[in-house]
Amino acid sequence: MLQTTETTETTQTNGLLAEADKSILFTTKRPHIIMERGEGMYMWDTEGKRYLDFIAGWAVNALGHSPAVLRDALAKQSSTLVHASPAFYNKPMIQFAELLTNISGMDKAFFASSGAEANESAIKLARKHGAMRMNGAYEIITVTNGFHGRTLAMMSATGKPEWETLFAPKVDGFKHVPINDLDACFAAVNNHTCAIMLELIQGEGGVNAVDEAYLYGLRKICDMYGMPLIIDEIQTGLGRTGKLFAYEHYDIKPDILTLGKAIGGGFPLSAMLTTDKYDIFEQGNQGGTYTGSPLAMAAGHAVVQEIVASNLARNAELQGRYLKSKLQQLSGELPISGIRGKGLLIAFDVPQGLGPKLVDECQDNGLLINALKSSVIRLMPALIVTREDIDGMIAILHRAFNKLLTSA
Repeated sequence: MLQTTETTETTQTNGLLAEADKSILFTTKRPHIIMERGEGMYMWDTEGKRYLDFIAGWAVNALGHSPAVLRDALAKQSSTLVHASPAFYNKPMIQFAELLTNISGMDKAFFASSGAEANESAIKLARKHGAMRMNGAYEIITVTNGFHGRTLAMMSATGKPEWETLFAPKVDGFKHVPINDLDACFAAVNNHTCAIMLELIQGEGGVNAVDEAYLYGLRKICDMYGMPLIIDEIQTGLGRTGKLFAYEHYDIKPDILTLGKAIGGGFPLSAMLTTDKYDIFEQGNQGGTYTGSPLAMAAGHAVVQEIVASNLARNAELQGRYLKSKLQQLSGELPISGIRGKGLLIAFDVPQGLGPKLVDECQDNGLLINALKSSVIRLMPALIVTREDIDGMIAILHRAFNKLLTSA
């Protein structure tokens, strides 16, 4: 009976994969597995195989897979009001905006569905400020190897060299400077500059953090020229780095803050927060059909409230420290180096070309990790991760590494 069941599941999976190849537009290479359900730190595929998840939906599933607070919030709100129109207030919108402004120290919130949309909103707001108060200034200084999204404007803002000619012509008005090079940033400022925008830890760029003195310098430049400092915390915000917001590690405050990923715990949601000084949009300047949707607002409120109430930022700090220590131990016998990151956004280097092979071998052994590059591994588990989960991950990583080194 077991053999028959397994054969049936495999046949069904193969059929679904064939249909996927036929009907889904190619945008990325995916393994030939189909995820079916998740709970906590684990996912299961259609053949019943279990995976310990140290990707967490690209730092999205802050509370793990299918958390009860999110399920309950969606069920309750969907029974009363799913969508009203952005032309009206709704109760969850007001409650969620109040929660986010209270915990961030910002004053106003705008909601969207993706990180790229939140960052587009920030760019629009900065350029509105430039038009109104800086004699038409419109250029944004961003950082090389940063990442701000995949819309045309955000691909132009993102300082990835391989994107320079992709989908040309690019959206004008962005200058890229090296991370932690204050002189280069200062030299890039001119009469057309209206803002500086960056991630405090470059998630997609390799988990590279800004230096404290550099960030203080950026804050002073913005204050000197009367322009906003935009901090993109799409990946780092809401507990990921061991504090609710990564900027809290540096004791500075942004003028515009963008949030995504963890904010909805898996529900598509993002936000742009700002201060009263930048509450300058006029009717029609910004919007969106799903802006402030009651269902999304209820989901976000439940997730963020749980992150705060359970002090998951503190868990991220403690577990991240433990994870780093275990990786450091492994580096004594395996070719692991450059262990870096804050909280539960961690990366390490492996020999060139080994990264993708390590990802595949770990997946075969029931562990999901991410290779940012052929020599960089990134770990970003749910904020609920425990020491036991980390020990399990390290054991699989160790076995996979040894197998690859033995067969090399």
